[in-house]
Amino acid sequence: MESFVGYHSEWNLGSPGGWDYQRLTQIIGKAVWEQINRIKPTNIELDFDHPYFSPVDGLVEILVEAHRSVSGQNAGLIAVVAEEETLADVTENINLAKRLDALDGIHGVLCAPHELELKDGVVCRQGQPVSVMFMDFNTDVLMALHRRQDLSPVLQAVKEHRVINPRGTEPFNVKSMFEVMTGPFKDRFHAEIVQRTPWTRQFYQRQTEGPKGETIDDLIDWTRRNWRDLVLKPERGYSGHGVRVGTVNDDIDEAINLALTEGDYIVQEKIPLALWAEEIPSVQDEKIDLKRYQTDFRCLMGVEGLVGFVGRYGGVPTNVGSGGGFQPLAILASDMPVRDAVDRINGTIMNMNVDDLLEVIEKQKKMAMDCDFTYLLGPVKIALRPRVITTRQIDALKSYGQKMWADCLTLEKMWQTGQLDSMINIEEEELAIARMNPWQGSAAIIASDGLFGFGAEPRE
Repeated sequence: MESFVGYHSEWNLGSPGGWDYQRLTQIIGKAVWEQINRIKPTNIELDFDHPYFSPVDGLVEILVEAHRSVSGQNAGLIAVVAEEETLADVTENINLAKRLDALDGIHGVLCAPHELELKDGVVCRQGQPVSVMFMDFNTDVLMALHRRQDLSPVLQAVKEHRVINPRGTEPFNVKSMFEVMTGPFKDRFHAEIVQRTPWTRQFYQRQTEGPKGETIDDLIDWTRRNWRDLVLKPERGYSGHGVRVGTVNDDIDEAINLALTEGDYIVQEKIPLALWAEEIPSVQDEKIDLKRYQTDFRCLMGVEGLVGFVGRYGGVPTNVGSGGGFQPLAILASDMPVRDAVDRINGTIMNMNVDDLLEVIEKQKKMAMDCDFTYLLGPVKIALRPRVITTRQIDALKSYGQKMWADCLTLEKMWQTGQLDSMINIEEEELAIARMNPWQGSAAIIASDGLFGFGAEPRE
């Protein structure tokens, strides 16, 4: 089996996104690819249409199956629940509700949590009972909203196991769980998962074991001395907020003070930037250049296995909420190594007339705006060329995803039996909600953000 190199930087078991943005990226990326080849043929065959490149289809199946598990073959309402201020701006939630609403026997809606109500003890929206809801935020946000508005209907839906993802994933849906896999419990997890997990420790003044098995007497002092090779992150952060990276953020005092002041941070081994980077053509000052971008690769898993992929690119971090964008994905159908294919694609684009390429870019931008391809910061960037992988690498990713799903179940069992109590830093109210809605491998979509290389990473 042809594999891939690299590590996962974090997992998301709460409400991972990108599933519909990737579908839109594929539509736009394929059109761009076809226009480039009409102007200057690459003589490379790529497949942009693999089902894994439209993971929203798998999410829809998960939600419909969850509906059937509680409502049988009866018609029902599936609610996509998001924070009120995001309802008009997060395109993939809008599109998900529309996709659900187009299905026979399903009414799909996008709504804020306070729009739900209890009618004769039943969770409803505008009088219609809610069968299942997909919640696009984590439990800490739910509790913050509940303190301002009475969200008892949402809490009842949690208790009735109608919320996807189950709130029972919350206690171990934190980046500090990688300490469990790189510490004394690592023998409980699959060898590949352990191998792909960067050394991680909760960040406070403590003694612990280092990445090479060495004894660290003072983790804060050790972090200061080894900052070049480390990353500091909030345990429960999102969109790259609060992340500090050695060599990218040189002010170690600012990074450490931020982590200690905010609290609940992790320190993590930094994955070499070249391992998860690729060179992609771009146009600046009327000139075509090869620019190095960081590229991450989100794998989305469900109870039946792999759901699909999301390709992102940008700086450090690549999160779209921090200014990153999406990259089309394509399977290499020509008989050649990934690196040779990418070199030929880059060379072809580099040798195009700049005016022709600018015309392609304008088409790309217009298609994005026509699709409302926007996030909270505005229009989302799209890479000019696809990320290329092979069918054998997809097979390897399927195996990886199955192991990750199983290891998340191991984490859940460890939490439920009290073995992770010393590492759980969330409020008792949140823990109570988690206990109402255990996961146990039920309907969910979980994500691994992979800093992977598929053969086209820079040679140095």
